[in-house]
Amino acid sequence: MPSVLDRFLKYIRIPSQAAHDAGKVPSTPGQTTLARELGEELKSLGLADVVVDEHAYVTATLPGNTKGAPVIAFMAHLDTALEVTDDTVRPRLVENYDGGEIVLNEADGVVLSPSTFPEMLLYKGETLVVTDGTTLLGADDKAGIAEIMAALEIMIAR
Repeated sequence: MPSVLDRFLKYIRIPSQAAHDAGKVPSTPGQTTLARELGEELKSLGLADVVVDEHAYVTATLPGNTKGAPVIAFMAHLDTALEVTDDTVRPRLVENYDGGEIVLNEADGVVLSPSTFPEMLLYKGETLVVTDGTTLLGADDKAGIAEIMAALEIMIAR
């Protein structure tokens, strides 16, 4: 069973940046690529009614196993922000984060600092995923997609 982190690292390597003036959905080919990848993964997990439509919308059904239980839906988007490219994402793991500054790109002076982002301190001792400071990571919302896929796999196993 791939971890959430493994899935996330796989998904962020598929460029799916939105294109502001495309006038269509999906707005870039990478969104279709990611949608197809997710569709295949859902099929391999054994979900029913897996559909990847012409707009790169992915739907699937995990049949219930308890009569009368409420229906739930998991939703996420697969496009990433426009502002910075996600074509050449180079993720880096910061294991056992010590609470200090993280230099993303020394040449460009790109640093993540707890003095600017104090919420970083909440993750002391954790593994952080960062970029090299030149691209988006794509965590919005590929982290959500990775969580959904992992949750489905856990639900199926139980």
